[in-house]
Amino acid sequence: MKLWHKLGATVVLSGLAAAVTPQIAAAQSVIKLDGSSTVFPIAEAVAEEFQISKRGKVRVTVGIAGTGGGFKRFCRGETDISDASRPILKEEMETCRAAGIKYLELPIAFDALTVVVNPQNTWVKSLTVADLKKMWEPSAQSRVKTWNQIRSEWPAQPLMLFGPGADSGTFDYFTEAVNGKAKASRGDYTASEDDNVLVQGVSRDVNGLGYFGYAYYIENRDKLAAVSIVPQDGKPGVLPSMETVINGSYQPLSRPIFIYVNAASAKKPEVKEFVEYYNRQADKLVREVKYVPLPGKAYAYNLDTLGKMRLGTKFGGENKVGLTIEELMKIEAKL
Repeated sequence: MKLWHKLGATVVLSGLAAAVTPQIAAAQSVIKLDGSSTVFPIAEAVAEEFQISKRGKVRVTVGIAGTGGGFKRFCRGETDISDASRPILKEEMETCRAAGIKYLELPIAFDALTVVVNPQNTWVKSLTVADLKKMWEPSAQSRVKTWNQIRSEWPAQPLMLFGPGADSGTFDYFTEAVNGKAKASRGDYTASEDDNVLVQGVSRDVNGLGYFGYAYYIENRDKLAAVSIVPQDGKPGVLPSMETVINGSYQPLSRPIFIYVNAASAKKPEVKEFVEYYNRQADKLVREVKYVPLPGKAYAYNLDTLGKMRLGTKFGGENKVGLTIEELMKIEAKL
């Protein structure tokens, strides 16, 4: 599955519709998704398969405004579904509430947020959370500039950082997991909502380090090196993988990712059918794009949530850093 972005998403997903006759196109229903670049590969795969199954009767558009940008559109009623790489936040809940937007929260996969370096980097094999904090905390701005400032045995070469922008849910999760507060980060790094820009940046700079969703690492593992993360309990470093996410050892950078469905939209037959299709095909398509699928009972619970219109969020407007799949399954949603 190629990871298209921005213009590519519109072209690919609209292209299926362009092949139909004008009469059919005029009668098409449109389902609008926007939000996380991390969730995008799954959303793109589901949208493509669903449109093929509907033979041009439904068009699905998928944007990549970032999790925060997606929620802004969602809470204005501009989209049917918001892709999110973190839970909805309190201020976003309030914005939706003020606009009369109710929603269903459906976890659809787990991601191993992956820290990467250039393959020619010979000194970094693993990093502790403390190392990452030295690099990324707000006080590091204009002060921590070289690798040997992180560990004295590393070379005195420039530390070139690449990461998501402030509208990204990945940015929110990483900063909370590493720096203790969402959005608390140095600002003097190369930022982009397009993860492919970050991939290119690290792959072209021997001194580069970046972070993004696991699928983007796997798609580009020939030109990137994943760094193992040392848990806070001092055990050996753990590399991101499906296995280490499932067994809970890849911490604290393992996290659930979501879709949020507008409750009014969920009553439309085409949206309801799309969300049902999404959850029934999730195991196969999540694996295809190299994320970690949830247990079958989680997707069955999502379908039950849709059928019963069980509204709200399991997270109370906050991230839960280090949450395992088992722990996620035990939380009940509330508005």
